Amino acid sequence: MAIDLAQFGTKLHRLRSEQLLELAELSAGSGISSDRLVAFETGKNAPSGDEVLILADFFKCDYRFLVSNERLAAFEQTESLYRRYGTEFTKSDRRAVLEFLYLCECEQLLQEELEVPKRPFSFIPKGKFYKGHADLAAEALRAHFSYPPHAVPSDVYEDFRKIGFHLFRRRLENSNISGVTIRHPVAGICILVNYDEDIYRQRFTAAHESAHGILDAADDVIVSFLQTRKKEDLVEIRANRFAARYLLPPSVVSAIPVRSWNREDVLEWASRFKVSTRALTIALQDARLIDEQTASDLSKVSVSATQKVDPELANLSKGAAARKREFFQHGLSSSYVALCFEAFDRGLISGGRAAEMLLVDQLELADLASLYRINLQAR
Repeated sequence: MAIDLAQFGTKLHRLRSEQLLELAELSAGSGISSDRLVAFETGKNAPSGDEVLILADFFKCDYRFLVSNERLAAFEQTESLYRRYGTEFTKSDRRAVLEFLYLCECEQLLQEELEVPKRPFSFIPKGKFYKGHADLAAEALRAHFSYPPHAVPSDVYEDFRKIGFHLFRRRLENSNISGVTIRHPVAGICILVNYDEDIYRQRFTAAHESAHGILDAADDVIVSFLQTRKKEDLVEIRANRFAARYLLPPSVVSAIPVRSWNREDVLEWASRFKVSTRALTIALQDARLIDEQTASDLSKVSVSATQKVDPELANLSKGAAARKREFFQHGLSSSYVALCFEAFDRGLISGGRAAEMLLVDQLELADLASLYRINLQAR
């Protein structure tokens, strides 16, 4: 197939610009000379097949995206992301987003190959009462999973993955970014939660971003900030409400056997529900179990970080948990790692391809396999 050189050059230039890369940096990272890259971007020279593959690997995209009109990458979405929020994303964070979307694409592919069952969920908001949308959507999703009235989700990450969302956590340099939701043209809803956040806050952010995936179908890109820019942003208010109602529905809050709330009670129940004391006190105030002043006073205490357990790191030794945490900071999840090793075990992908999908080299692949008790030598 003949390559449209002008189109190829434009895509390459735009990809480089999105990543804030100088030609010299792309040359150093790809091994392709700056002169040759300039010739590609200006449409003067055609790349070889190997060069197309090298550049596709560098930018973590399907090589067909570079040489055809197929919508195989979230190109329009990332352009919109940086056009609207460009100053918020450092070069490092842009690379994080690039690799996050790559993981989403790989996960979608593996799920299709392995025929992983999903439980699709849809909710169409009606009317203009945004908090009402959130309440009804949270209630409908809890019913979708057959949660009893007083049950609290223990692993919200898996809940949202079950309905088909690609949810990954990764550390971002900008600590004011809580999460990002992107509608990928192939993978669907892709959610990035900032791993730099407090463990309980990450659970809330996962639910918050999932609300955007469920309720904000018109938006291809949404970025949520720890400190919001607008006090009356109804989309963000609705997402917060959904997260609060999904994690702490009124039926759960009203069943708490406490009538006179104090500091110790708030710490105990926030820890049980795995939410911040602020989220709990807001729920208590909404249920009219405490007044505004009490809510303000009690929200100032916080559960100790040593008491907070990441559901994906539970029941592990300190060493194993620390090693897994390093991989999680770079975007991996236990469910995704398991998916890659299952595909490898079934012979659907090679060891080299598994390493690519996991963003690691061969030595790190062996380390990951050891953490997940996989014997690569036996494969």
